[in-house]
Parts: sequence; C-alpha cells; structure tokens
Amino acid sequence: MDGSRASWVNTTHDWAGIVEADHLGRIRQGSAEFAPGGPEHLVLEIVAYAADEAASRGGGRCVVTLHTDGSVSVKDDGRGTDTRVDEYGQVVKKPVMATKDLRFFDLPETERLPDGHPRRGMSVVAALSEWLIHTNRRLNGSWSQRYEHGVPVTDLQPVEADGTTGTCVRFLPDQALRSRWSLTAGDLVRWSEHWPDLTARLDDQRDGEDRSGP
Repeated sequence: MDGSRASWVNTTHDWAGIVEADHLGRIRQGSAEFAPGGPEHLVLEIVAYAADEAASRGGGRCVVTLHTDGSVSVKDDGRGTDTRVDEYGQVVKKPVMATKDLRFFDLPETERLPDGHPRRGMSVVAALSEWLIHTNRRLNGSWSQRYEHGVPVTDLQPVEADGTTGTCVRFLPDQALRSRWSLTAGDLVRWSEHWPDLTARLDDQRDGEDRSGP
C-alpha cells in the first residue's frame, strides 16, 4: 500500500489530479506552438521519455511503428510508467497523459528535442490526438487506458502479463496535423546520437518494410 495521494512526492507530474482540462485546452488551441513541424514532433515527445528511462538504466531500446491506419506507436523496454495504490486500494497510474510535465511545460528553455524545439511533455501528444492508447507493463501488473483528445475514456484495463516490462503509446494525430509521415531510419539513428543510451528502430508497416536502425 502506497498510502494517501496527498503524501506522494511530485517529481514529474502532480499525482493529486488525473486530468487538467485547462491545460489540455491550451495545447489544443496552440497546436502550431506545441507541435511544430507536425506529427514527427509528437513522436519525439514520446521517445524522450524512453530516453529518460534508458539513461536511468544505463541503456534501453524503443521501436517506433508507423501503422497502416495512420497511427504511430512508440514501445520501449523500460520499467513501465509508475503505478501506485492509494489509501482506498485504487490503482493509480502517474498522470503523464492528461496533466503537465512539471519539468518542461512552462520552462521551454529546459530541454530541446533533436528537432531543435522545446520539450513540453506527453500531454502534448495526448491533447493533439484523436485517440491515444497507453499500455503499461510493470512487474506489479499491466494495464491499458484509452484517451480521446487527452481525456481518458476508459478506466485502467488489465492486460495479461507477457514477461516483459515497458511502455507502449499508440496515437492517431488530429486530422489537422496528419500528413504523410517523413520519418526514416536515419532520423532514428540521429535521435540515438542525441540520446546515446537509447537505441531506436523504425518499423514502417505501411509498405511492409522494416526500416531498422542499428
């Protein structure tokens, strides 16, 4: 038992809330600011979390998959998103999707992504997606949750354990952002140079070809 939410220390996100509607609305009204260059920047926002995890563990991998339905997923081999149990016995997943990342969102000078633009956090991806599915595998259990425009539309749904841990985020960008993906294996090699602890691979399923990085 992890105890009262009020006693949980906030490091990257505020555990006290699940959804910050005003925050999501600000992102949706400013897509040009928060997704400069289009959906590729949203992918980078997710890969940055995989890179954080890889750096904390001395190495890690992720696979970026372009799906035939226009969605994209980023799957890593980390420990999974932090999940706790509150004083009522309710499982609570760190609210990374629908609340601001306290380290970056209001501090654009803090970190730049490989495209040269500020890192803002995972909520940018959720807010600017028609839908997003967050699948979380940890040693203490696995869950999946669906969001639409940043708002959770399901509870945590149990996922059968498969012996692995890590996070998979799959999302469909808003129609206004959606374009022909220009990601290449070379892009992921460059990202791995930016984040030396992370090895990234591209799987483009749109034409049946796996364009792998190193």
